[in-house]
Amino acid sequence: MLRVSDLTVSFDRKPVVSGISFSLMPGEILGFVGESGSGKSVTALALMGLLPPNATINSGKAIFDTGNGEVDLIKLDEQAHRRIRGHGIGMIFQEPQTSLNPSMLCGKQIAEAVKLHTGLKGKYVRERCLQLFSEMQLFDPDKVYHSYPHQLSGGQKQRVMIAMALAGNPRILIADEPTTALDVTVQKSILLLLDDVRRKHQIGILFITHDLAVVAEIADTIMVMQQGLLVEQGSVSQIFGNPQHPYTRRLIEYRKRINQPVDGKEAADEANAVFCVKSIDVDYQTSSWFKRGFRAISDVSFSIYMGETLGLVGESGSGKSTIGRTLLRLIDTQSGSIEYQGKPLNTLKGTDLLRFRREVQLIFQDPYSSLNPRLTIGQALMEPFIYHGLGSRNEARQAVEELLVKVNLPVDSINRYPHEFSGGQRQRIVIARALVIKPKILICDEILSALDVSTQAQMIDLLQNLKHDMGLTYLFISHDLSVVRSICTRVLVINKGKIEEQGPADEVFSMPKSNYTKLLIDAIPGRNL
Repeated sequence: MLRVSDLTVSFDRKPVVSGISFSLMPGEILGFVGESGSGKSVTALALMGLLPPNATINSGKAIFDTGNGEVDLIKLDEQAHRRIRGHGIGMIFQEPQTSLNPSMLCGKQIAEAVKLHTGLKGKYVRERCLQLFSEMQLFDPDKVYHSYPHQLSGGQKQRVMIAMALAGNPRILIADEPTTALDVTVQKSILLLLDDVRRKHQIGILFITHDLAVVAEIADTIMVMQQGLLVEQGSVSQIFGNPQHPYTRRLIEYRKRINQPVDGKEAADEANAVFCVKSIDVDYQTSSWFKRGFRAISDVSFSIYMGETLGLVGESGSGKSTIGRTLLRLIDTQSGSIEYQGKPLNTLKGTDLLRFRREVQLIFQDPYSSLNPRLTIGQALMEPFIYHGLGSRNEARQAVEELLVKVNLPVDSINRYPHEFSGGQRQRIVIARALVIKPKILICDEILSALDVSTQAQMIDLLQNLKHDMGLTYLFISHDLSVVRSICTRVLVINKGKIEEQGPADEVFSMPKSNYTKLLIDAIPGRNL
């Protein structure tokens, strides 16, 4: 269906993809694996004719069998590419929330694609849309048809994106990181859905991901890319059973490290509870007078002990982040109590509240959106130090420089802006910002979910080292059980606002008592790598 040979792409004359060649057969899933910046997405965009203006295709061919003859995708003009997109080659983008139009009903967006690529009209368009939604195993197709994107969950939005990609009956589907940052159960359902789609329609799928564990679940053949080069190619059994290239071996080793508990996890000081949570309920109120609010947290009790890393695990919407924000006193409880170092949290005022704000810090999931793009890294990190009166501007600068070294960033980062750093580097920056005022507790909210596996492994090592050097206590919120197992001392499993199970991490993972916990563990990709 597709034969690519000697494809080379440059950005501003700098090669980002260098001489790669591969082929895709009908009904085959070809896994495209590599870290961020390896050239995976650039290759896909070159095939789709969607490269940015500063990109140049220096050489190569991409022969696509349209079913009515062969065309070279590299030589097509914009008008010819438009005829291929959607009808010949469909694409599922990484982030459905930004790919879907927030001001249009999901049904209308799919209908637009159906009209454009199939020529159907009137009631037949709607019927085709509902048929696609049913095929995507969406529970209530008619409700989804009349919903806006923000009214759907992450997994539902991803299914709508897949339906849109299939609306034109393409021969090839390009899936660009379609499961990144999804819950393990949702991720598994999307992988099963894609596998079902390829078998049913015999389409070829180019599956782009940075996670070898995910690609091991679905791909027939794997291509490994590093810095624009195709370094290894083979079947799943060949790549995992006998990897030839050092980079491939390193990626596999990183995944194995994350799948296994890390030695040296420090035990909790159970005589010293920093947080004591007793039977809290948290409600969210809606703005509409005719709609009731809902209970997000119900009768939750637990403690966080000095020196431990407590993992808070559950699917999206389970209440994990709500608990984190309640501990930060950003959300009020309707009942129950929270004590911080023996004092009721809701009674803290004045200097006591300011001290609490300094001692308990939050690290957000998306470092890019939590950094001010108009401030240099130095300005962003010095600001909390000066605000809390910890020293002069010179002392703030010195503290920031020392922290940058601790989080393995060059000191000259102080004069650069957030957009000049990679995702992993930005995550290090927001960790440094949280640490600059010398806190005691860090609440880490999904801070590794969208990072490469190799970057995740490096960040886990960094968090362990910082914990040891600075005597930190962590509340680690995540849906990724592999990461939680590798770093956490103890685990709380939460489902629909209630605690399903809690206990030592190794015990919960090896002998889960709750069916919900078993379901989460069974959905972990690549558990046997």
